[in-house]
Amino acid sequence: MLNRIFLLCILFSASLIANNILTDYRAHGIYNVQKYMDNELTRVEYWDTQLQELNTSFGYIESYTNILTCDKSDASLTLYIKDNNYSYKMQKKYNAYTGKIDGDKIKEGDLKTPIGVYNLTKKISKLDSFYGPLAFVTSYPNAYDRYRGKNGSGIWIHGLPVEQERDEYTKGCIAIDNSSLECLDKHIDIQKTLLIIKSQEKQNNANQETLASLLSHLYSWRYAWIYNDVDSYLNYYSPHFTRYDGMSYKRFIKYKKRIFKKREKKEIIFKNINIVPYPDANNVYKISFKEEYKSDSFKFRGDKVLIVEFNDGIFQILTEK
Repeated sequence: MLNRIFLLCILFSASLIANNILTDYRAHGIYNVQKYMDNELTRVEYWDTQLQELNTSFGYIESYTNILTCDKSDASLTLYIKDNNYSYKMQKKYNAYTGKIDGDKIKEGDLKTPIGVYNLTKKISKLDSFYGPLAFVTSYPNAYDRYRGKNGSGIWIHGLPVEQERDEYTKGCIAIDNSSLECLDKHIDIQKTLLIIKSQEKQNNANQETLASLLSHLYSWRYAWIYNDVDSYLNYYSPHFTRYDGMSYKRFIKYKKRIFKKREKKEIIFKNINIVPYPDANNVYKISFKEEYKSDSFKFRGDKVLIVEFNDGIFQILTEK
Protein backbone atom coordinates (compact mmCIF):
# COMPACT_ATOMS: atom_id res chain seq x y z
CA MET A 1 0.00 0.00 0.00
CA LEU A 2 2.78 2.42 0.96
CA ASN A 3 4.61 1.58 -2.26
CA ARG A 4 1.50 2.42 -4.30
CA ILE A 5 1.08 5.74 -2.50
CA PHE A 6 4.76 6.55 -3.05
CA LEU A 7 4.46 5.72 -6.77
CA LEU A 8 1.32 7.86 -7.10
CA CYS A 9 3.13 10.76 -5.42
CA ILE A 10 6.00 10.45 -7.89
CA LEU A 11 3.60 10.33 -10.87
CA PHE A 12 1.62 13.29 -9.50
CA SER A 13 4.84 15.31 -9.03
CA ALA A 14 6.01 14.41 -12.53
CA SER A 15 2.62 15.43 -13.90
CA LEU A 16 2.79 18.80 -12.12
CA ILE A 17 6.31 19.42 -13.47
CA ALA A 18 5.19 18.48 -17.01
CA ASN A 19 2.17 20.79 -16.74
CA ASN A 20 4.34 23.65 -15.49
CA ILE A 21 6.75 23.14 -18.39
CA LEU A 22 3.88 23.09 -20.90
CA THR A 23 2.38 26.24 -19.40
CA ASP A 24 5.74 27.98 -19.51
CA TYR A 25 6.20 26.92 -23.13
CA ARG A 26 2.68 28.10 -24.04
CA ALA A 27 3.27 31.52 -22.45
CA HIS A 28 6.92 32.20 -23.27
CA GLY A 29 8.07 29.82 -25.99
CA ILE A 30 10.98 27.41 -25.99
CA TYR A 31 13.58 29.66 -24.33
CA ASN A 32 12.30 29.28 -20.75
CA VAL A 33 11.80 25.54 -21.17
CA GLN A 34 15.32 25.15 -22.52
CA LYS A 35 16.70 27.18 -19.63
CA TYR A 36 14.87 24.91 -17.19
CA MET A 37 16.30 21.80 -18.88
CA ASP A 38 19.82 23.26 -18.93
CA ASN A 39 19.52 23.91 -15.21
CA GLU A 40 18.34 20.35 -14.58
CA LEU A 41 21.59 19.10 -16.15
CA THR A 42 23.51 20.86 -13.37
CA ARG A 43 21.88 18.75 -10.65
CA VAL A 44 24.06 16.14 -8.94
CA GLU A 45 20.95 13.96 -8.48
CA TYR A 46 20.55 13.64 -12.24
CA TRP A 47 24.14 12.46 -12.67
CA ASP A 48 23.86 10.09 -9.68
CA THR A 49 21.05 8.36 -11.57
CA GLN A 50 23.04 8.24 -14.81
CA LEU A 51 26.02 6.63 -13.09
CA GLN A 52 24.17 4.01 -11.04
CA GLU A 53 24.56 1.10 -13.46
CA LEU A 54 27.96 2.05 -14.87
CA ASN A 55 31.37 0.60 -14.13
CA THR A 56 33.53 3.61 -13.37
CA SER A 57 36.86 1.84 -12.80
CA PHE A 58 38.59 4.20 -15.21
CA GLY A 59 36.28 7.18 -14.70
CA TYR A 60 33.24 8.28 -16.68
CA ILE A 61 33.77 7.25 -20.30
CA GLU A 62 31.36 7.67 -23.20
CA SER A 63 33.53 7.49 -26.31
CA TYR A 64 36.24 4.82 -25.85
CA THR A 65 35.71 1.11 -26.48
CA ASN A 66 39.31 0.16 -25.62
CA ILE A 67 41.62 1.24 -22.83
CA LEU A 68 45.35 0.55 -22.73
CA THR A 69 47.14 0.91 -19.41
CA CYS A 70 50.91 0.94 -19.19
CA ASP A 71 52.22 0.19 -15.72
CA LYS A 72 55.85 1.26 -15.59
CA SER A 73 56.44 -0.43 -12.23
CA ASP A 74 56.01 -3.94 -13.66
CA ALA A 75 56.79 -3.12 -17.32
CA SER A 76 53.41 -4.13 -18.72
CA LEU A 77 50.83 -2.96 -21.25
CA THR A 78 47.27 -4.17 -20.61
CA LEU A 79 44.33 -4.06 -23.01
CA TYR A 80 40.77 -3.64 -21.69
CA ILE A 81 37.75 -3.92 -23.98
CA LYS A 82 34.25 -2.63 -23.22
CA ASP A 83 31.66 -5.42 -23.07
CA ASN A 84 27.89 -5.35 -23.59
CA ASN A 85 27.40 -4.30 -19.96
CA TYR A 86 29.60 -1.23 -20.47
CA SER A 87 32.30 -2.69 -18.24
CA TYR A 88 35.96 -2.82 -19.24
CA LYS A 89 37.25 -6.37 -19.13
CA MET A 90 40.92 -7.24 -19.29
CA GLN A 91 41.67 -8.88 -22.64
CA LYS A 92 45.44 -9.28 -22.62
CA LYS A 93 48.49 -8.24 -20.61
CA TYR A 94 51.73 -7.81 -22.56
CA ASN A 95 55.28 -7.57 -21.28
CA ALA A 96 56.62 -4.14 -22.23
CA TYR A 97 59.81 -2.13 -22.38
CA THR A 98 59.68 1.49 -21.19
CA GLY A 99 62.20 4.33 -20.77
CA LYS A 100 65.67 3.70 -19.43
CA ILE A 101 65.24 6.29 -16.65
CA ASP A 102 62.44 6.10 -14.06
CA GLY A 103 60.07 8.99 -13.44
CA ASP A 104 57.86 11.23 -15.55
CA LYS A 105 59.12 12.62 -18.86
CA ILE A 106 59.98 16.32 -18.64
CA LYS A 107 62.06 17.14 -21.70
CA GLU A 108 63.36 15.85 -25.00
CA GLY A 109 66.07 13.22 -24.60
CA ASP A 110 65.61 12.50 -20.87
CA LEU A 111 65.00 8.76 -21.64
CA LYS A 112 61.77 8.73 -19.59
CA THR A 113 58.33 7.44 -20.54
CA PRO A 114 55.67 10.08 -19.78
CA ILE A 115 52.95 9.57 -17.18
CA GLY A 116 49.51 10.72 -18.24
CA VAL A 117 46.36 10.19 -20.30
CA TYR A 118 46.80 10.08 -24.07
CA ASN A 119 45.10 9.31 -27.36
CA LEU A 120 46.54 7.29 -30.21
CA THR A 121 46.74 9.72 -33.10
CA LYS A 122 48.11 7.65 -35.96
CA LYS A 123 49.35 4.21 -37.04
CA ILE A 124 52.66 4.01 -38.91
CA SER A 125 53.35 0.87 -40.92
CA LYS A 126 56.34 2.03 -42.96
CA LEU A 127 59.20 2.62 -40.54
CA ASP A 128 62.71 1.54 -39.66
CA SER A 129 62.91 -2.19 -38.88
CA PHE A 130 64.34 -1.29 -35.44
CA TYR A 131 60.76 -0.41 -34.38
CA GLY A 132 59.16 -3.63 -35.57
CA PRO A 133 56.28 -3.98 -38.06
CA LEU A 134 54.24 -0.93 -37.00
CA ALA A 135 53.84 1.78 -34.40
CA PHE A 136 51.05 3.78 -32.77
CA VAL A 137 51.81 7.47 -32.26
CA THR A 138 50.59 8.94 -28.95
CA SER A 139 49.38 12.49 -28.27
CA TYR A 140 52.32 13.35 -25.99
CA PRO A 141 52.74 16.17 -25.08
CA ASN A 142 49.08 16.70 -24.20
CA ALA A 143 47.42 19.85 -22.80
CA TYR A 144 48.45 19.09 -19.21
CA ASP A 145 52.02 18.31 -20.27
CA ARG A 146 52.28 21.67 -22.04
CA TYR A 147 50.70 23.44 -19.05
CA ARG A 148 53.49 22.06 -16.88
CA GLY A 149 56.22 23.04 -19.35
CA LYS A 150 57.04 19.52 -20.52
CA ASN A 151 58.40 19.03 -24.03
CA GLY A 152 59.64 16.40 -26.42
CA SER A 153 57.76 14.31 -28.98
CA GLY A 154 57.72 10.96 -30.77
CA ILE A 155 56.34 8.80 -27.95
CA TRP A 156 55.09 5.65 -29.65
CA ILE A 157 53.88 2.16 -28.88
CA HIS A 158 56.05 0.08 -31.19
CA GLY A 159 57.57 -3.36 -31.69
CA LEU A 160 61.03 -4.87 -31.38
CA PRO A 161 63.87 -4.90 -33.93
CA VAL A 162 63.40 -7.32 -36.79
CA GLU A 163 67.11 -7.58 -37.56
CA GLN A 164 69.04 -5.68 -34.87
CA GLU A 165 69.83 -6.32 -31.21
CA ARG A 166 68.26 -4.03 -28.61
CA ASP A 167 68.57 -3.04 -24.97
CA GLU A 168 65.91 -3.89 -22.39
CA TYR A 169 64.61 -0.33 -22.31
CA THR A 170 63.55 2.43 -24.71
CA LYS A 171 64.32 6.12 -25.06
CA GLY A 172 60.83 6.87 -23.73
CA CYS A 173 58.48 4.85 -25.92
CA ILE A 174 56.52 1.71 -24.98
CA ALA A 175 57.68 -1.42 -26.84
CA ILE A 176 56.12 -4.89 -26.94
CA ASP A 177 57.06 -7.96 -28.98
CA ASN A 178 56.02 -7.94 -32.62
CA SER A 179 53.41 -10.71 -32.56
CA SER A 180 51.71 -9.01 -29.59
CA LEU A 181 51.77 -5.67 -31.42
CA GLU A 182 50.14 -7.20 -34.51
CA CYS A 183 47.54 -8.87 -32.29
CA LEU A 184 46.87 -5.54 -30.55
CA ASP A 185 46.45 -3.87 -33.94
CA LYS A 186 43.65 -6.32 -34.80
CA HIS A 187 41.76 -5.64 -31.56
CA ILE A 188 41.72 -1.85 -31.38
CA ASP A 189 40.37 1.11 -33.27
CA ILE A 190 42.87 3.86 -32.53
CA GLN A 191 40.14 6.51 -32.71
CA LYS A 192 38.35 4.77 -29.83
CA THR A 193 41.35 3.83 -27.70
CA LEU A 194 42.54 5.63 -24.57
CA LEU A 195 46.08 5.18 -23.24
CA ILE A 196 46.78 5.64 -19.53
CA ILE A 197 50.45 5.53 -18.50
CA LYS A 198 51.10 5.27 -14.78
CA SER A 199 54.07 4.68 -12.52
CA GLN A 200 52.50 1.89 -10.49
CA GLU A 201 49.75 -0.73 -10.62
CA LYS A 202 47.46 1.21 -8.31
CA GLN A 203 45.33 3.65 -10.27
CA ASN A 204 43.59 6.86 -9.20
CA ASN A 205 39.99 5.71 -9.12
CA ALA A 206 37.22 8.28 -8.94
CA ASN A 207 34.17 7.11 -7.03
CA GLN A 208 30.71 7.69 -8.45
CA GLU A 209 29.97 10.50 -6.01
CA THR A 210 33.02 12.43 -7.23
CA LEU A 211 32.19 11.79 -10.89
CA ALA A 212 28.58 12.94 -10.41
CA SER A 213 29.84 16.12 -8.78
CA LEU A 214 32.34 16.73 -11.61
CA LEU A 215 29.62 16.28 -14.23
CA SER A 216 27.32 18.60 -12.29
CA HIS A 217 30.03 21.28 -12.20
CA LEU A 218 30.81 20.78 -15.89
CA TYR A 219 27.20 21.54 -16.75
CA SER A 220 27.04 24.43 -14.29
CA TRP A 221 30.02 25.93 -16.14
CA ARG A 222 28.13 25.38 -19.39
CA TYR A 223 24.97 26.94 -17.92
CA ALA A 224 26.84 30.10 -16.91
CA TRP A 225 28.41 30.19 -20.38
CA ILE A 226 25.10 29.86 -22.25
CA TYR A 227 23.22 32.40 -20.13
CA ASN A 228 26.00 35.01 -20.01
CA ASP A 229 26.71 34.86 -16.27
CA VAL A 230 30.30 36.00 -16.64
CA ASP A 231 31.15 36.02 -12.93
CA SER A 232 29.97 32.44 -12.34
CA TYR A 233 31.67 31.32 -15.55
CA LEU A 234 35.04 32.83 -14.64
CA ASN A 235 34.87 31.47 -11.09
CA TYR A 236 35.46 28.06 -12.62
CA TYR A 237 38.96 29.08 -13.73
CA SER A 238 41.98 28.73 -11.47
CA PRO A 239 44.12 31.85 -10.87
CA HIS A 240 46.92 29.60 -12.17
CA PHE A 241 45.09 29.02 -15.46
CA THR A 242 47.00 29.19 -18.74
CA ARG A 243 45.31 28.39 -22.03
CA TYR A 244 46.90 25.80 -24.37
CA ASP A 245 48.21 28.57 -26.64
CA GLY A 246 49.94 30.36 -23.76
CA MET A 247 47.24 32.96 -23.05
CA SER A 248 47.63 34.01 -19.40
CA TYR A 249 44.84 34.07 -16.82
CA LYS A 250 44.65 37.90 -16.83
CA ARG A 251 44.46 38.11 -20.63
CA PHE A 252 41.90 35.31 -20.71
CA ILE A 253 39.67 37.12 -18.17
CA LYS A 254 39.74 40.33 -20.23
CA TYR A 255 39.08 38.41 -23.43
CA LYS A 256 36.07 36.55 -22.00
CA LYS A 257 34.56 39.67 -20.40
CA ARG A 258 34.72 41.39 -23.77
CA ILE A 259 32.89 38.47 -25.43
CA PHE A 260 30.26 38.18 -22.69
CA LYS A 261 29.42 41.89 -23.07
CA LYS A 262 27.86 41.07 -26.45
CA ARG A 263 25.09 39.18 -24.62
CA GLU A 264 24.71 36.84 -27.57
CA LYS A 265 22.35 33.89 -27.52
CA LYS A 266 24.34 30.67 -27.62
CA GLU A 267 23.72 27.02 -28.29
CA ILE A 268 26.28 24.75 -26.63
CA ILE A 269 26.08 20.95 -26.76
CA PHE A 270 28.51 18.49 -25.17
CA LYS A 271 28.77 14.94 -26.53
CA ASN A 272 31.06 11.94 -25.92
CA ILE A 273 32.12 13.13 -22.47
CA ASN A 274 35.07 11.41 -20.76
CA ILE A 275 36.34 12.15 -17.26
CA VAL A 276 39.53 10.32 -16.29
CA PRO A 277 41.50 10.71 -13.04
CA TYR A 278 45.01 11.82 -13.96
CA PRO A 279 47.65 9.25 -12.90
CA ASP A 280 50.20 10.34 -10.28
CA ALA A 281 48.36 13.64 -9.73
CA ASN A 282 46.12 14.22 -6.71
CA ASN A 283 42.64 15.52 -7.50
CA VAL A 284 43.41 16.30 -11.15
CA TYR A 285 41.09 15.10 -13.94
CA LYS A 286 41.17 15.15 -17.71
CA ILE A 287 37.76 16.02 -19.14
CA SER A 288 37.30 15.66 -22.89
CA PHE A 289 34.22 15.95 -25.09
CA LYS A 290 32.89 16.94 -28.48
CA GLU A 291 31.64 20.51 -28.36
CA GLU A 292 29.10 22.11 -30.67
CA TYR A 293 28.99 25.88 -30.20
CA LYS A 294 26.85 28.32 -32.14
CA SER A 295 26.22 32.04 -31.64
CA ASP A 296 25.46 34.92 -33.99
CA SER A 297 29.16 35.66 -34.48
CA PHE A 298 30.92 32.29 -34.11
CA LYS A 299 30.50 28.58 -34.78
CA PHE A 300 32.67 25.71 -33.59
CA ARG A 301 32.40 21.94 -33.75
CA GLY A 302 35.29 19.86 -32.50
CA ASP A 303 37.23 18.37 -29.61
CA LYS A 304 37.51 20.14 -26.26
CA VAL A 305 39.83 19.24 -23.38
CA LEU A 306 39.75 20.62 -19.84
CA ILE A 307 42.31 19.79 -17.16
CA VAL A 308 40.53 20.29 -13.86
CA GLU A 309 41.60 20.34 -10.23
CA PHE A 310 38.80 19.24 -7.90
CA ASN A 311 39.41 19.82 -4.18
CA ASP A 312 36.78 19.94 -1.42
CA GLY A 313 33.99 20.37 -3.95
CA ILE A 314 35.73 23.25 -5.76
CA PHE A 315 36.07 22.78 -9.54
CA GLN A 316 38.95 24.77 -11.05
CA ILE A 317 40.07 24.67 -14.69
CA LEU A 318 43.88 24.70 -14.95
CA THR A 319 44.09 24.70 -18.74
CA GLU A 320 41.85 24.07 -21.73
CA LYS A 321 42.24 23.30 -25.39
